[in-house]
Amino acid sequence: MISTAEFRGGAMVELDGEPMEILEFQHVKPGKGGAFVRTKLRKLKSGNVIDKTFRAGEKLEEPDCKERDMQFLYCDSAANEWHFMDTETFEQQFFTSQHVGNSADMLKDNMMVKVLFYKGQPISVTLPNFIEVEVIETDPGVRGDTASGGTKNATTETGAVVKVPLYLETGTIIVVDTRTRAYVERVR
Repeated sequence: MISTAEFRGGAMVELDGEPMEILEFQHVKPGKGGAFVRTKLRKLKSGNVIDKTFRAGEKLEEPDCKERDMQFLYCDSAANEWHFMDTETFEQQFFTSQHVGNSADMLKDNMMVKVLFYKGQPISVTLPNFIEVEVIETDPGVRGDTASGGTKNATTETGAVVKVPLYLETGTIIVVDTRTRAYVERVR
């Protein structure tokens, strides 16, 4: 059980039989009446964000969640399945687009990821914060446009489209932030 006094960002609670992550919380002590805690919770299965208010001292269940390191093996696009291997047991599992989410086009072969399981079932796949990928297609930079600090679209080896500076060319290795899908720097 977790009390409202123990709430912190990133903590997980179970509410109405569903695992949720605490995004924000605020303890409020009004001049009149009892104290309460306002929270912003993200449902781990669907990703929806809800607002919920709890009385101070209220206790909630902790969900049966476990995070495991897994290695991405390959994608079977015909069956819409992504295959992963548990690095401890070497057991292979496949996940659907519901589990992988928007990060499917950032996965590289043999990439290590963290998979969150709830009661033995996979909920979500979390990629490393930064990955190195090669630019396989981009428009050539136009002479004279580099001073403006503009950007252009570039397709990476994984299939993701990222905005990059105008001076980058095809074949360049870049670092991409997987959380924001933003270009970070060029690898030298």
